[in-house]
Amino acid sequence: MAVAALRQMTTGDLPAVMAIERATFPSDAWSEGMMRGELADQPRTRHYLVAEVEGQVVGYAGLAVSADQGDVQTIAVYAEHRRSGIGSQLLTELLAEAGRRGATEIFLEVRADNPAAQAMYERFGFTSFGVRRRYYDDGTDAITMVRRLDG
Repeated sequence: MAVAALRQMTTGDLPAVMAIERATFPSDAWSEGMMRGELADQPRTRHYLVAEVEGQVVGYAGLAVSADQGDVQTIAVYAEHRRSGIGSQLLTELLAEAGRRGATEIFLEVRADNPAAQAMYERFGFTSFGVRRRYYDDGTDAITMVRRLDG
């Protein structure tokens, strides 16, 4: 299990983050402008992290919280670092931050064709409650999931 150093994302991380974004989500990657917009709302309603291994950004994740609801905006880890625990580290920190901000429920969408991500979310106590048909730019459905926070 790799242990990555997690820290708050800054605009200086955008070149590395956008490279991961394009590699991970080739058909529906966020634009740099979209990511800048998310960072502009940090820390008010957003919380974005990067994961570093040996000084290199290898993953990132983002959370939005409004009132008592949180939404996992994104989690991405370079393919060569997947299944090493980095995604779990990022999700653990997003859930902790959501709790600190008073969220009682966390929502997310995950690609229907990504069983590895679905399995990780299920291990964290997320349950599916619906499908958003053709949600992604390439026509792939999204499975909507939710998890209650314990306090």
